[in-house]
Amino acid sequence: MDVADLANDNDFTEAALLAHNSGLQRRSGPSAYRCEECGDAIPEDRRQAEPGTEHCFDCKTTLEHLAKRGLR
Repeated sequence: MDVADLANDNDFTEAALLAHNSGLQRRSGPSAYRCEECGDAIPEDRRQAEPGTEHCFDCKTTLEHLAKRGLR
């Protein structure tokens, strides 16, 4: 494996990470009824709109903000 292979692999990894973080990859499966962070109920319309969700809207927004800042 040479440096060019590592650079190409790194580009792919970065692109996959960007796609994941931008929401292009949607989760699937059963959604949680209660938020994993705060324990509040997750509204049915949110559970239907985003299958596999584990967080209420407020907690998801906060977690995404912290992740962008590198704090979580």
